[in-house]
Parts: sequence; structure tokens; C-alpha cells
Amino acid sequence: MLYAPCMTRQHSLLPMLAASAGIALFSVMDATMKRASLASDVYTALLIRGLIGTTLLWPLWRLSGGRWPVPTVLRLHGTRSAVVAAMALLFFFGLVRLPMAEAIAISFIAPLIALYLAAVMLGERIGRRAVGGSLLGLMGVIVISVGHMQQGGITTASQAPGIAAVLGSAVLYAWNLILQRQQAQVAAPLEVALFQNGLVALILLVAAPWLAKLPSTPAMELIAAAAVLAATSLMLLSWAYARAETRMLLPLEYSAFIWAALLGWLWFGEVLDATTLLGGGVIVSGCWLAARGSPIQHIEQTVI
Repeated sequence: MLYAPCMTRQHSLLPMLAASAGIALFSVMDATMKRASLASDVYTALLIRGLIGTTLLWPLWRLSGGRWPVPTVLRLHGTRSAVVAAMALLFFFGLVRLPMAEAIAISFIAPLIALYLAAVMLGERIGRRAVGGSLLGLMGVIVISVGHMQQGGITTASQAPGIAAVLGSAVLYAWNLILQRQQAQVAAPLEVALFQNGLVALILLVAAPWLAKLPSTPAMELIAAAAVLAATSLMLLSWAYARAETRMLLPLEYSAFIWAALLGWLWFGEVLDATTLLGGGVIVSGCWLAARGSPIQHIEQTVI
């Protein structure tokens, strides 16, 4: 059974705008979760975020006429949730040990991995502009990373566990992007957001007797805000990936670096220097190159 969007022919700009908004909200969520994790711990913040997200989304899903997914779709929800649970634990473990800009820079190996996974797993064609835009975006990340290394921004000896965790998370994130595309073709955005929150929370609950802690009131407020941001972002991205090929939307992932640099500066006092701004400009150029002149193949979906 395939999910059928209410509009079968989308202008190429709309999915890109939705994906860009989703990535921006995810960046704000990352910063909020970093603050929450520093106030409590990574595991507790992720567990409570999932429980709050499920509580908020369940009644909306039921009121919208949501039905329990068929076994094949439920397995896809479960697979992605397992990947997301491991990915999130690794990423936020690294994020609390690294400046936001550096953590996001390291994670940008994911879109490149996912670009080629999409060709293998989804049969999507990799255009020259998509490859060129991704490589240009990666060059921007390298410019910023090298600049911070020269200034002592990344100290491998003391931050090695965080760097290793973010690298591991990036590999899982690449697989997550492919699963996101597959999931978006068989389930509505609200269903995707609900089941990811619920199943991730169930997976994390297994370790609750040993790892869960009672967070402070300020930490709970941050976690609740992160839950709302995550659910909204997830629905926007699911909507976008249901209407555009992975190769079109992947380069937009690089815009997360700009948000991370800005939020790191505003919320954590992390330096936003000329090198960061230069690299950010290169990243934006890469996103523009990949999107320009590469029309989305319209998705004509029907319910079988």
C-alpha cells in the first residue's frame, strides 16, 4: 500500500522549501537537546523527548483518521527507528563534547554516503550537478574544519570520543536518509513522526532501569521544546521526501552547518569567524548548484 499525497504534481521549489525548513528546525532542536543533555544526560533527554513526542502526536494521528500500518510498513518504521535510536545516542554523545559547528561538519560525510546508497537501494540516477553540489558543499566543510583546527578549535586528543561518536552517527544517518525516502512513499508525514517517536522511545525504554534519571524542571522544559521541534521537522522532511528524489534534497543537508554555527555562537558562545562564514558561503553555493537545472521527477502515487 502506497501513501498518496493529496497533490501528485509538485513544483520543484515546494519540496526544497519544506526540506530546508525541516533542516533548520532540526538544527534548533539539536541546540535545544545539547542544552538539555548538558543539564541532565543524553539518554534521559532522548527517552523523554520520544515519550513527549508520542503523547503529542498520537491524538493528532487518530483524529486525522490514522490506521495501524500493514506489516511491511510497520517493519520499515521499526527499522528506521532502530537506526535513529543508535544514531541519536551517538550524535548527542558527540555533540555535548564538541562545538556545534565542528560536530555538524564531521557529520557531513553522511549526505555523500547516502547519495550513492540511493543509487544502489532506490535505483535513483546520480546527476553531475548533484555530485558536484555535494562535493562543493563538502569543500565548504573542509574549509571551516581546517580553519578551526589551525586555531585550536578541534583538539583531537581531548575530543576523540566525541569525534568518533559523530562519525559513527554520520554513517547511520546516511542509511536513515535512504529509509526516510522509502518511508515517505508508503506513509503520511504524521504517521512517520508518530511511529518514529514511539518506537525509538520503546527501544530506549529497555535500558531505563539502569540509565534513566529524573531531570530538573528547566531540563524538562528544554526536552519538551525539543520534542515539538523534532516532530514538526520530521513531518516537513517526510512531506518533502515523498515528493522529491533523494538526490535533489541531499545537498540541502549542508545548510545545517550554517544554522549550527549561528546557534553555537548565540547559545554557547562558540566563535563564528571569517573562515566559518567563507565555508558557509561555499556550502550554500553547493546547494544551489545541485538544485539548479535538475527538475524533480513528479511522483504519481496511487493506493494499491
